[in-house]
Amino acid sequence: MRDVAIVSFAQTPNVRNLVEQNEIEMLIPVVGEAIAGSGLAKSDIGFYCHGSSDYIAGQAFSFVGAVDALGAWPPLCESHVEMDGAWALYEAWVKIQCGEVDTALVFGIGRASMGTIAETLTLQLDPYTLGPLGLDTISLAALQARAMLDAGKITEREMAEIAVANRGRGKGNPNAQVTGDFEVEKLLAEPYHTSPLRKHDCPPVSDGASVAVLAAGDAIGRGPSKPVYIRGIDHRLDLHQLGSRDLTDSPSTRSAGEKAGVHDGPVEFAELHAPFSHQEKILRTSLGLGDDVAINPSGGALCANPMMTTGLTRIGEAASYIAAGRARRGVAHATSGPCLQQNLVCVLEAE
Repeated sequence: MRDVAIVSFAQTPNVRNLVEQNEIEMLIPVVGEAIAGSGLAKSDIGFYCHGSSDYIAGQAFSFVGAVDALGAWPPLCESHVEMDGAWALYEAWVKIQCGEVDTALVFGIGRASMGTIAETLTLQLDPYTLGPLGLDTISLAALQARAMLDAGKITEREMAEIAVANRGRGKGNPNAQVTGDFEVEKLLAEPYHTSPLRKHDCPPVSDGASVAVLAAGDAIGRGPSKPVYIRGIDHRLDLHQLGSRDLTDSPSTRSAGEKAGVHDGPVEFAELHAPFSHQEKILRTSLGLGDDVAINPSGGALCANPMMTTGLTRIGEAASYIAAGRARRGVAHATSGPCLQQNLVCVLEAE
């Protein structure tokens, strides 16, 4: 296996509705920032890959337009995944492992404000048995939360405490969208949004983009930031039919964590892509993270949830946390699909 490191990371501030810029204008400054931070020239980057969704962008082949943000010259080798940018990072990591390239730039971009995101994501459901029911993302998450409550695996108070903790930590993140000092009792007094979920249990609608540069071999260590090594990465998928799996558990997260080597060493912190408060407990349990493991120093997806880039941001935030000397080893997680259907786990470590 080749040593592959994240050598730079950049992201836009996350906002509710970015009307002043299109996707290309959002990407240009952060692509430039990430390249500058890597210590590489643009001509040194051997591969580009990005994650986005035409459904969310509201136009066919939207990823082709996004390539304009990378510049017309020199010619580049580029790929795209109709997934979160975390899976673009995985594709780039595989390409580097195969020895085809030594460096790669990956990015994710999402503008959920362009439409009604909960209804848009209904299109990813099975078109014969689930799609016609009109279950949106929040309704499905509410069914999952209800299953957890009925099984005694969480309480509504715990869910509120998770939201308070994440949005409190998000105050230190200049790119977070929803932060502040919230009180558990006041949150529990609020009405339900979709029972048993209240507004604080759900992610905000966000617009944002993030970019990471990966390198192997001699390309590592050229930039001003300390490289953060990807020591293990894997992604797994649970059953598509939600009624055929236990929504209170995440076997795919557990399997991906084992394959990535989460417990091959001490875990000091984790950046978990948990868009809904109850999902954080599912992920912690599935990854076997104890109470001594700090969760979401950045605030996580409850503070900002730009679709198609939130997972990549979790990896980038974890890498930035390690590069800043705040920890030596941590775990980053990304999810895609309803009720934690597909999960990616990445183990990061200082040099």
